[in-house]
Amino acid sequence: MSFHIIEQAPARLNRSELAVPGSAPQMFEKASQSDADVIFLDLEDAVAPDDKVQARKNIIKALNELDWGKKTMSVRINGLDTHYMYRDVVDVVEQAGERLDLIMIPKVGTAADVYAVDMMVTQIEDAKGYKKRIGFEHIIETALGMQNVTEIAKASKRNESLHFGVADYAASTRARTTIIGGVNPDYSVLTDRLEDGSRAVHWGDMWHYALARMVVAARANGLRPVDGPFGDFSDPDGYRAAAARAAVLGCEGKWAIHPSQIALANEVMSPSEKEITRAKRILEAMEEAAKAGKGAVSLDGRLIDYASIRQAEVLVAKARQIAGA
Repeated sequence: MSFHIIEQAPARLNRSELAVPGSAPQMFEKASQSDADVIFLDLEDAVAPDDKVQARKNIIKALNELDWGKKTMSVRINGLDTHYMYRDVVDVVEQAGERLDLIMIPKVGTAADVYAVDMMVTQIEDAKGYKKRIGFEHIIETALGMQNVTEIAKASKRNESLHFGVADYAASTRARTTIIGGVNPDYSVLTDRLEDGSRAVHWGDMWHYALARMVVAARANGLRPVDGPFGDFSDPDGYRAAAARAAVLGCEGKWAIHPSQIALANEVMSPSEKEITRAKRILEAMEEAAKAGKGAVSLDGRLIDYASIRQAEVLVAKARQIAGA
């Protein structure tokens, strides 16, 4: 292991992250009673320009008056390239900062973007005498942001998570697609001709590189990587498949843009009983191996060693975190 110790972000449960428009206060109470781990009240894309001021007031009122239980609460502010952003930060943090856990910053392009918001939040917290520090979630959704993702990930002690914003990322990279998440039949390969002359088509995941790169930047800096939206909420199988791909790459959670996606995210992003049982068996087997002076041992016909311990510990820790939620 490197001598450099990675400081980990707070261990929040982040399997499902529900998006709720700030301009739809009628949805707030239902969201508060949902099984989502994190809720972000949105001031950006889901809110029309003429509704942004009222949406901000709605969110402040909801944070102060609704019982959100143990849920982690976040607010997605408008981008730094808009004139709405500074009021989003000032009004929400000043008037509802004590119940706010996170600020979600969209379209982060450079480390300087993070510094700018950090400066504002720090001054407000100091002026208000808040004891709790508000964390940051960053959406990586532009080519610039992906280019600078490593610098963004380490730009502030407030950083907690990186999110992949697939729709705006597609627009920024001029990808030839109009879907939000999911797969595209044009991103495929043909096999060589089979004996009967036919050729099989294998669809690929056009977002694999971007998501994998973001995961590496997040984990290298102790942050939680979270996959973003899947637009077709009438396709639970497609959502589950997308979430599973993200989980395999190392993501801790996925957005839910519809309440029906919450249970799917919680299911896929939670280790299964089978995985937990095997992880515990690995830890037990390695404990016995250590007593016998061995650094590796066979379990179910497979080699396990000290690296296996670290993998197993991650699963067992996640299971305990979920059980304690």
